[in-house]
Amino acid sequence: MWFRDLQLYRLVDPVSADPEALEQQLAEHDFSPCSGLDTHRIGWDRPLGKQGQQLVHLTNGRVMLCMRREERILPPAVVREAVEEKVEKIESSEARPVGRKEKSRLKDEIIVDLLPRAFTRSQRLFAYIDPRAGLIVVDSAASKKAEELLNLLRESLGSLKVRPLAVSHSPSLLMTRWLEGELPADFSLEDECELKEPVDNGAVIRVRRTDLGSDDIRQHIEGGMQVTRLAVEWNDRLCCVLGDDLCVRRLRFTDVVMEEAADVAADDAAARFDADFALMSAELAAFIPRLIEVFGGLDEE
Repeated sequence: MWFRDLQLYRLVDPVSADPEALEQQLAEHDFSPCSGLDTHRIGWDRPLGKQGQQLVHLTNGRVMLCMRREERILPPAVVREAVEEKVEKIESSEARPVGRKEKSRLKDEIIVDLLPRAFTRSQRLFAYIDPRAGLIVVDSAASKKAEELLNLLRESLGSLKVRPLAVSHSPSLLMTRWLEGELPADFSLEDECELKEPVDNGAVIRVRRTDLGSDDIRQHIEGGMQVTRLAVEWNDRLCCVLGDDLCVRRLRFTDVVMEEAADVAADDAAARFDADFALMSAELAAFIPRLIEVFGGLDEE
């Protein structure tokens, strides 16, 4: 179980890591498929999938959760075509035009008719709670998806006070300085960044597979552009793209870490999941505080 993106949230109030209590609370919002006229359904799924029975997976005091979201697939083109056929039939048989309000009503009727027969697709979204660090880590680059998981957790627990991770210094200004050579010793630059003019609707430049120390990049910086995303490697343990929104994108652990994972004996899929989660969360337990540190510490306001 290796996360690819990180949305980071601080716990304002502590959350219990008691697996039995959490299991009971989450079970009241267990996932069930769409039925009737549901356009979508969300609920808790087993992190281990078919290999597990529990909604909560606890390793080294950290709690892995999995939200499942199922939605019906009803393409607008299908609805539009059905409405057009209905309108054409009415106008032909009754020799009258169909007005806007009637078309809207027909559209609603067609959606009600088609929804129960529509295909569905589902996605699983993972997150883990680190009570000792006071963090919730969601495997998503989209804050909207992360918030949906947090809202479900809040509903399940009855109360959940969290706030997005905030730091004292501007990540954009600091990462711009990194490109100018003021990079912390345990970080190194990769070959990708995004630069933006610090004004509304300012120009944006995205570069990949480029030497970030080149004259072209330097000229953009001297022209006033600031870094909004920057690809870095940390401590020879992981690589990622840091954003000025503190989202960690395209997270990838280095061969050093993956070889350590491969050296851990695992007899089945459940044991493999547990071992990978333990190693990944331990790496992130070192990386996230360091990230906060280089950005000036937590913003407590």
